[in-house]
Amino acid sequence: MIKVSDEELLKSFLNGDDLAYKAIYDRYWQLLYRHARYMLKNDEDAKDVIQEVFTDLWQRSNEQLVNFTLSAYLYTTTRNKILNIIKHLKVEAKYAHELQYKSLLATESADDLAITKELTAMIEAGIESLPPKMREVFLLSRAANKSYKEISFELSISDKTVKKQVSNALHLLRGKLSSFFIFF
Repeated sequence: MIKVSDEELLKSFLNGDDLAYKAIYDRYWQLLYRHARYMLKNDEDAKDVIQEVFTDLWQRSNEQLVNFTLSAYLYTTTRNKILNIIKHLKVEAKYAHELQYKSLLATESADDLAITKELTAMIEAGIESLPPKMREVFLLSRAANKSYKEISFELSISDKTVKKQVSNALHLLRGKLSSFFIFF
């Protein structure tokens, strides 16, 4: 059997020779398949990629390609199709992970809601039990998000007094909530 060069095979194929297409397929299918199989780690995906590569080649048979190297075209097309699959798999994995995360958040149990409600009630009760001036300073700091300087100006007290009041309020609240956190 006479060995025909890739260039001659390609030229014959582009001139409409179906046997040249079969010769290209026979020459490159196994090599391209092994490469795709190695990259994708999946027989079916690799076969699909190679099928698409040869389908693309067949569809381009009517084009007059200049400076076209058969092996380069086949390997480049195979590589690009593999990269597209890998990119698609990464996107799928990302969305599957996000969906799983969102479903975990959405399935917050009744127990979690009860615990949150109880903790909120304990915090509010703890804040209400603070001395009036300390409660006012604490709420301005935490609920109204005001700085110590803004609070000191608004209440006509020193920055150090504001800082001490907030610190004392946090200390008292931690003491009241410690039994809750020990339990959970």
